[in-house]
Amino acid sequence: MSFKVAFIGAGSIGFTRGLLRDLLSVPEFKEMEVAFTDINSHNLDMVTRLCQRDIDENGLAIRIQPTTDRREALKEARYIFTVVRIGGLEAFQHDVDIPLKYGVDQCVGDTLCAGGIMYGQRGIAEMMNICKDIREVAAPDALLLNYANPMAMMTWACNMYGGVRTIGLCHGVQGGHRQIAQALGLEKKDIDIICAGINHQTWYINVKHNGEDMTGKLLEAFENHPEFSTTEKVRIDMMRRFGYYSTESNGHLSEYVPWYRKRSDEIMDWIDLGTWINGETGGYLRVCKEGRNWFETEFPNWMKEDPLIYAADKRSEEHGSYIIEGLETGRVYRGHFNVVNNGVIANLPDDAIIEAPGYVDRNGISLPHVGELPLGCAAVCNVSISVQRLAVEAAIHGDDKLLRQAMMMDPLVGAVCNPKEIWQMVDELLVAQAPWLPQYEAAIEEARERLASGNLVPTREGYEGAARLKTKTVEEMMENREAANRNAGEADKAQERPAAAH
Repeated sequence: MSFKVAFIGAGSIGFTRGLLRDLLSVPEFKEMEVAFTDINSHNLDMVTRLCQRDIDENGLAIRIQPTTDRREALKEARYIFTVVRIGGLEAFQHDVDIPLKYGVDQCVGDTLCAGGIMYGQRGIAEMMNICKDIREVAAPDALLLNYANPMAMMTWACNMYGGVRTIGLCHGVQGGHRQIAQALGLEKKDIDIICAGINHQTWYINVKHNGEDMTGKLLEAFENHPEFSTTEKVRIDMMRRFGYYSTESNGHLSEYVPWYRKRSDEIMDWIDLGTWINGETGGYLRVCKEGRNWFETEFPNWMKEDPLIYAADKRSEEHGSYIIEGLETGRVYRGHFNVVNNGVIANLPDDAIIEAPGYVDRNGISLPHVGELPLGCAAVCNVSISVQRLAVEAAIHGDDKLLRQAMMMDPLVGAVCNPKEIWQMVDELLVAQAPWLPQYEAAIEEARERLASGNLVPTREGYEGAARLKTKTVEEMMENREAANRNAGEADKAQERPAAAH
């Protein structure tokens, strides 16, 4: 089979190398074309050299086409992976640090909350340019497989305004599925699940083992688990009050709802510092910085290590390669996908991007009707969907009033900040991120004037948050090279989690 796959943001080593291995582990795909594109030629060169070595060592004749010309990479591509982070770690730093001045303490800040909303403003602006290029030069009816966060907002914008068929992909459902099996003392392969909701707020509404419904046994299993009882306090409390386990990690989930991070002196009651994903302030920013610094320093050694092996038993659980395999070969694949709802979940809005079980074969991607989510679970999702809708419309139209309304409606921002603080925080975020927000040119100029006026709401300058850890130096990371390599090279940077820190 010969078709072309393009990676946009290919300098992201964690996703690019693993997804390519997954694809080239499919026997029929040994002759496909591969194009990498990134705005950072240095990162693009490093990742291309590493991936080309993997290809060569696996005996394939494929030659990666690396280019900083996105349209060249997209030319005649049938499938496109987006793994971009618009603004890079510089903009991400603002997403975390500026809200902290106003008491908004985020662990991740890439899906909802102040950081996720701003990440969406930057990402959607550029995704519209990417979609234009896809429409103009990619293969007819090309499929965009989006791994970029904020997943729901990006996928929403591409489908509604980008004119490109887009499906959002995430590994959150698989991670929670593993935890459920572990808590029950069973094998993941023996647990059947139905998980439905929105990305990062997807609920395991049906959990079965050999036909027996295990859903009602999960709370006790997690409460009594020696590790999860400490590392997943937020998720357990949400299950206690809403009845169902949620996909997203303790740290992620804690910033999507109003209850667990609104009082700085209570945050430590709900989180654990055994690993960043359990709730550390700015934890994901820290590990991303460490991963970048490590890869840049250690790249020559990576080139000397054993290449990745392209084999069925080495494939990851990322959905991307299995979707393409199903579409191209007809082999049926079942996964959980982010798509426009259109009635799949009856009590969530039709225009929202939902995450639900789906099937892939030669006929395409099909999602069965899920029906209604439990009322409380739907309510949690609907609050987030309102924020997402406001944020998408703000990003598309460059409407800073909608952006401010999205911030006001965000559960955690609204729990921590009053309206004046939110307005000023948005001003600061717009000005700091001006290089990546072309649609807000006029609003940014007005924000600059207001900030220069001197009539400002007091903020907590220099506040580091309730649980901020220092970014490790390369020398410090040398003490555990295996962990540093894993952090830099994995797409899921919290798959292997250390025991709780008591």
